[in-house]
Amino acid sequence: MKILFCDDHAVVRQGYVSLLEAVLSGSEMFEAACGQEAFVVWQQQRPDLLVLDVHLPDISGLELARRILQRDRQARILMFSMYDELALVNQALQLGVLGYITKSCEPQAMLDAVRTALKGKPYVEHALAMRLALKREGPDPRLREMTQRELEIFTMLARGVAPRSIAEQLNISAKTVANHTSLLKQKLGIRSSAELVHLALDTGIIRSGRC
Repeated sequence: MKILFCDDHAVVRQGYVSLLEAVLSGSEMFEAACGQEAFVVWQQQRPDLLVLDVHLPDISGLELARRILQRDRQARILMFSMYDELALVNQALQLGVLGYITKSCEPQAMLDAVRTALKGKPYVEHALAMRLALKREGPDPRLREMTQRELEIFTMLARGVAPRSIAEQLNISAKTVANHTSLLKQKLGIRSSAELVHLALDTGIIRSGRC
């Protein structure tokens, strides 16, 4: 059983790798500190499960998951993030990942998530699953016409990520980011970055106090 754990924080990554090695007998662990490194390891080792941080220094974990799932729809991926916004969780699940847990979860939740995902079954951290259940009526009407890429850019802009950094993380051009941003503002009827942030807060795309 091969597991790839990708997180740019060495202490977090090595801590969970040690935990999984100790509990999951016969497991072979691989580590990566960025998306590009993880993609190379995935190509070489074809692990049974990938645990990916959403926020990575080169490309986003969601972009990495998208690339891998385009090549192998059976790839088992678990997202691991400091972010718990429902829009981000939904976006990840719509990509085809098996689960989503936050960095504030108990170690047991990580173990449960990994064991469940290794069986090919979905796992969403309990608190997130409860919040998702309460939102079953659907997204805010202002967001329904947004594409998956637009939602990703919208979320990053609302968190204050610079357009150039967005382009680098999503592996697209700065011009493409600018075009998406202009279209987003037209669709949403907003004119300024401040309005964009307010809308993101109002609709739960981001939560107050988070960046």
